[in-house]
Amino acid sequence: MGHVSTVILGSGSYAPSRVLTNDELSTVVETSDEWIRTRTGIRERRIAGETELTSDLAVEAARAALADAKLTPTDVDLVIVATVTPDSPMPATACLVQHKLGIRSDVPCFDVNAACTGFIYALDVASAMLNSGRYRCALVIGAEKLSSVVDWRDRTTCVLFGDGAGAVVLGASEQPDVGILGIKLGASGENAALLAIGSTPSDPLFQSSATTERRYLQMKGKEIFKLAVRAMDESARDILEQHKLRADQIALVIPHQANLRIIDAISQYLELPMERFFVNVDRYGNTSAASIPLALDEARRAGRIRAGDISLLVAFGAGLTYGSALIRW
Repeated sequence: MGHVSTVILGSGSYAPSRVLTNDELSTVVETSDEWIRTRTGIRERRIAGETELTSDLAVEAARAALADAKLTPTDVDLVIVATVTPDSPMPATACLVQHKLGIRSDVPCFDVNAACTGFIYALDVASAMLNSGRYRCALVIGAEKLSSVVDWRDRTTCVLFGDGAGAVVLGASEQPDVGILGIKLGASGENAALLAIGSTPSDPLFQSSATTERRYLQMKGKEIFKLAVRAMDESARDILEQHKLRADQIALVIPHQANLRIIDAISQYLELPMERFFVNVDRYGNTSAASIPLALDEARRAGRIRAGDISLLVAFGAGLTYGSALIRW
């Protein structure tokens, strides 16, 4: 067997039909469309229905990705779901997705929690498993129902997040120098308390006596902003250097969609025009692990990705995790 590379055979995405605009939000908490837009670039986000679960969003995105790859659920022999909002802490949402899609029972299914970097982490794990030769076709999904962990009374966080899912089908190719060229991951646990759902006794920043508060997402926005820009910039530079590429050789950057100002800062640091960045944060807000696969799918469907192009994925999330991936199409 020759050199094997991991290629993306298909992609798909799904967002709930319910649109929540900034104007609507301003009737719930004290904020305004102008305030949210100027600080984040977000205009609206999607909100899942009460009976719509993270696994349901994941299944819809997976169906679209399989259709795009012209494959069926029976072709899949590995399922990884990146999420911080599983249907329940146990079992893994990936097992529920397997069951709902009718994927074979001899297939390993598990979740990855690396927050907003979750999809890139899952991509790396799936790629390594495919490279082992023991698996041939992997379904990698990023799916979130963040509306279930947001405190709708907290105007500093509730305006930022939304629900959605994105998925890719990965396979092996003997064609050299295509597919995933490389992935670089990292984490800095010393900053873990800056962005968390719930709190632990060791979190001095998030000591909360009321147990109800512990269910919600809490964030130190200013600190996260600075760290996000630095980590994404360094992560992008590291992987480019590793593969002896210049930033201007990247046809499209697909960054984690958290805040337009973060993306803008990365564009300036890398000295790449904003036209080279795919942006959909204005329509979805921050969908955590779903953000990059959702954007990747939209970019493909919008004709922003062509054969031979090199794309750079770069993300930053709670943990604090970060990572970047290079893909040649």
